[in-house]
Amino acid sequence: MTTDFSGTTALITGASSGLGAAFAIGFARRGADVVLVARREDRLLELAERIEHEHGVRATPVALDLARPDAHTALRAALDNRGIRVQTLVNSAGFGVKGAFVDADPARIAAMVQLNVAAVVAITREFLPELVRDGRGALVNIASTAAYQPCPDMAVYGASKSFVLSFTEALAYETRESSLRVLALSPGATSTEFFDVVGTRDAAVGRFQTPEQVVALTLNRLDRLRPPASVVSGRANALTSTLVRFLPRSLALATSGRVLAESAR
Repeated sequence: MTTDFSGTTALITGASSGLGAAFAIGFARRGADVVLVARREDRLLELAERIEHEHGVRATPVALDLARPDAHTALRAALDNRGIRVQTLVNSAGFGVKGAFVDADPARIAAMVQLNVAAVVAITREFLPELVRDGRGALVNIASTAAYQPCPDMAVYGASKSFVLSFTEALAYETRESSLRVLALSPGATSTEFFDVVGTRDAAVGRFQTPEQVVALTLNRLDRLRPPASVVSGRANALTSTLVRFLPRSLALATSGRVLAESAR
């Protein structure tokens, strides 16, 4: 059964490109109005115009730096000023850096934790009560296959995504008596600007998927009467993420370290 999101509004963070933009299009195609949130206003305006023209729904761009500690309250104020209430939230904004932690730029690390962890928690808490009350939409938080094991040379990124995975699965259980669908999505290597920000495609492990493939899988899972609390995108990724859970932590760490080192060659 294909879910029709007509009459609802989906709030998408990180919507200026990649998975965020693909999610905005995916929900618009299902009939939802969309709120597009990211820093790059020109990208948001372009995407909003395209969505309204192609799908006949309302697309509202909100240019905002989600790494600001007060981003969740600024976002709420922006929507209140427009009279917008949301039924779906997709926390897609995030970035990673590659390299030994000892050499990392402290400001860059702090910004990554703020965006990947703190903003996800704050924005989710800001909107979750109304999502639960309405019950027609979904909460989707973007984790990663990096969430399933320690990631040497991407230590903070991997840990941030482990947090998102655990956090979202817990929320799925807490809200299980409601009609809200809660899902942690873990993509593997995806053809987005993520690796431009990382600075190298050497951080990629496995075969690349397109954002459209990842979004299609997510919407397919949300169509289920009882969606899973989490899903890994890509069969090989799903198999690897399952197998690593059965390894001793020391072996999972050593394997991850070797794989990431070999990907850089």
